[in-house]
Amino acid sequence: MLYKFKSQAAAEVIMLQPDAETLLKIIGKSPGAQGIVTVAQVPAAVAALRKAIKEQEAAAFARDMGPAQDDKESEIDPDGVSLRRRAAPFIDLLEKSAAAGKDVVWGV
Repeated sequence: MLYKFKSQAAAEVIMLQPDAETLLKIIGKSPGAQGIVTVAQVPAAVAALRKAIKEQEAAAFARDMGPAQDDKESEIDPDGVSLRRRAAPFIDLLEKSAAAGKDVVWGV
């Protein structure tokens, strides 16, 4: 399933279900067929995403600086895409929408 995040203020952002649901959980939204991030909810959503990005990067840094591990024990995302890269288009959509006073919706 694909998630299409839409706003009247910016181009839509399309994500695969697992990636979109990860971001929705981070911002405190229940994954589902339909939903909304209101203008009032955007600052908290963006802050939650940025906090999760910092935490992931700090964990990766600590892992890289720690003792060498076998490849079997590596926690690197198999496709090599960081949360920062996955979240960037969504954060951009949220910020542009909030600046224009428009909500972000999906499934409608």
